[in-house]
Amino acid sequence: MKTLSENITLQEAYVQKHHRHHRLVTLCRFLCFFAFLAVWELCADLDIINSFIFSSPSRIAQTILFMWQDGSLLLHTGVTLLEILLSFVLVAAVSLIAATLLWYSRTLSEILDPWLVILNSLPKSALAPLLIVWLGSGMRTIVVAGMSVALFGSIISVYTAFRETDDEKIRLIRTLGGNQIQVLHCVVFPESLPAVISILKVNIGLCLVGVIIGEFLSARRGLGYLIIYASQVFKLNYLIAALIILCVIAFGLYQIIARLEHKVRKSRQAQP
Repeated sequence: MKTLSENITLQEAYVQKHHRHHRLVTLCRFLCFFAFLAVWELCADLDIINSFIFSSPSRIAQTILFMWQDGSLLLHTGVTLLEILLSFVLVAAVSLIAATLLWYSRTLSEILDPWLVILNSLPKSALAPLLIVWLGSGMRTIVVAGMSVALFGSIISVYTAFRETDDEKIRLIRTLGGNQIQVLHCVVFPESLPAVISILKVNIGLCLVGVIIGEFLSARRGLGYLIIYASQVFKLNYLIAALIILCVIAFGLYQIIARLEHKVRKSRQAQP
C-alpha cells in the first residue's frame, strides 16, 4: 500500500501537470492570435489584400488610439457595456423567477410551455422595429432588445435544468416532511447551479447580439451605432475596431462567468 507521503506527492504531481496543461493551452491561444495578426499585417503591407477594405492591425491600433484620445472609445464602449450588463442581469433574474414558478406549478408550465417555444422561435431582429414604436428610441429599447434575444430560451433551459433534478433526493426531502420551498432550496437550486451557470455563459453572447441589433436601429451612441456609421461613410478602420472591441467585451464577460463556473465546480467537488 502507498504511504500518505507518496499519495501527497502524487497529488502534487497531478496538480502541477494540470497547471502546466492550462499554461500550455493559454500560450498556444496567444501564439495563434499573434500569428494571425502578423499574417494579416504582412498581407496588407505586401498588397496581397486590399488594406482599405480589410484594414490591418497597425491601422486598427492607430484608430483605437485616436478614439481613446478624443474620448469616443470610452463613450461608445461604456454605453454598450452598460446595456449588455443590464440586459444580462435582467434576463438572469427573470429566467430564474419564471423557471421557479413553472417548476412550482406543473399546470402553469403545461399552459405556458408552447407559448415560450413560439416566442423563442420568433426572429428577434423583426421585433426591434416594433420595440422602437412601442418604447421609443433610447437605452430602454436597446436593453429590451437585448433581453428579447436570450430571455425565452433561457427560461426554457433553466426550467429544464430544474426538472432534471434527481427525483430520489426530492423524494427524500418530502419523506422527511419538507415542503416545496425546502425542496427548491435544498435540492433543486444546488443541483441545477452548474447548468444555470452554463446557460448564463450562452446568455451573455445572446444579450450582446440583441443589444447590437437594438443599437443598429435606435442609438446615437454605442458600438452598434459606430458600426453603422462607419459602414455608411466607409471608415472601415473604425468598423473593424468596433468589432474587435466587441470581441474583447464578449471574451472578458465570458471569462468572468467561466471563473465563476470553475469555482462552483471546485466547491462541489470539495464537498463530502
